[in-house]
Amino acid sequence: MNLFFLQVIIDSTRIKDSLARIALQGAQQKESLWDILLKGGVLMIPLAILLVLTIFFFIERLMAINKASKSDENFMNIIRDHIVSGNVTAARSLAKNTNNAIARIIDKGIQRIGKPIDAIERSMENVGKLELYKMERNVSILSVIGYIAPLFGFLGTIAGMFQLFYNIASTGEYSISNIAGGIYVKMISSASGLIIGIIAYVGYRYLNSQIDKVTNRMEAASAEFIDILQEPTK
Repeated sequence: MNLFFLQVIIDSTRIKDSLARIALQGAQQKESLWDILLKGGVLMIPLAILLVLTIFFFIERLMAINKASKSDENFMNIIRDHIVSGNVTAARSLAKNTNNAIARIIDKGIQRIGKPIDAIERSMENVGKLELYKMERNVSILSVIGYIAPLFGFLGTIAGMFQLFYNIASTGEYSISNIAGGIYVKMISSASGLIIGIIAYVGYRYLNSQIDKVTNRMEAASAEFIDILQEPTK
């Protein structure tokens, strides 16, 4: 009988321990992403600023590039018709009233009509370089963020590990669970820095690919305009 009651007590103790573990796991599962990020330390603040800057500059540059690249497919055909028919004023008016990079390059070429082809090409090339500079402005910031964000994350982890082992050395109290928990918390900044760095780098490469597309279109339009000038007028 005593053995029976002892077994019941042991079983009830095991059940209580299991329930306690389940409750602890439930409490850990309820921990939100925001609560986890707050454990990353003070260096999570500059990481958050870098994330905001990444999103801002990506959206701002994407809108600027899309605006510069927006053009009518029939734009060059209309320019050709005006130039070949000798109606330079209409061609200039169309290019001047069209707000994109290609139109501004063509407008500069129309202004130089009557001069040698080499001079026209140089003028259009200068405008093209200016348009390229406008599109690339602030894009390099994403590259810088992609480089320094992981460094901030690693710095936060190193600072946290230093603090963890300093506390252990000072108090002399340590356990596997405490050390593992401390390392888990300190790795949050490293993970955050890597994620932000990846986002910034991917955004940087994507914007560069869009700029390359616009640049190719500008070069093609410039070459087509030079060909138009060499066509006989009607």
